[in-house]
Amino acid sequence: MPEQRPTPPGIALFDMDGTLLAWDCQLLFRHHVIRAETWRAFAVPLFLAFLPFAKLLGTDNMKRVFHSFLWKMPDNRKAELSKEFAGKLLPSIYPELKSAIRNHREAGHLTILSSASPECYAMEVGRLLGFTLSLGTVLADSSLFPDLENHKGANKVTRLRELLPSSYFNNGRLINSHGYSDSLADLPMLAICDTATIVNPTRKLTAIAVKNHWTILRPGRPWKSDFEKGWRSILLLLALGKNPAKL
Repeated sequence: MPEQRPTPPGIALFDMDGTLLAWDCQLLFRHHVIRAETWRAFAVPLFLAFLPFAKLLGTDNMKRVFHSFLWKMPDNRKAELSKEFAGKLLPSIYPELKSAIRNHREAGHLTILSSASPECYAMEVGRLLGFTLSLGTVLADSSLFPDLENHKGANKVTRLRELLPSSYFNNGRLINSHGYSDSLADLPMLAICDTATIVNPTRKLTAIAVKNHWTILRPGRPWKSDFEKGWRSILLLLALGKNPAKL
């Protein structure tokens, strides 16, 4: 049972990838690590070899395969690379979301970064942005296919209920809470919030946002067309190029 503490005047939950910035941070972090330690590029063809079996293996297992690039990496080295990566990432955070984080902090709200990305660098990003608490997917070890519990969807809500005092909840919802996300996968997290802000939503998520009277933000993305996004994403997927995301 979490320790009971005074209820904060407000609680703000933020997703990271696609919400605070446009890119999938998992691709960015792998690119950063492989640029630093080129021998880890073995993980790229390994992941591609498993890709045809993605539907059979499921999201969690494919995530384990993807993170094979961290194989046998010492914890202190992973922490060092995570810190470097977070520093590189900071200029890419949408100004609108930086302002939202700052406004919540100045109002004395509890700010929580809740990401599906690995916690090793999600915590560093959260630290630089001044979050009270930063949560992500915990990689259990440095094996080739590390055990993990994907911090996504309903798992985000489960972890919040485990970590936060019960006094922060009323009728299943966080008191005076505001959720920020770009993804349908975060609907369970948004369901425990009083209100929400949706960032660059799909047509389906836009319809849900309108129905629920949520705020919609459409900050500018760092590509001029879907084609440009596509080829830059392919470069990231293949770990090619010096800086395809232009961080």
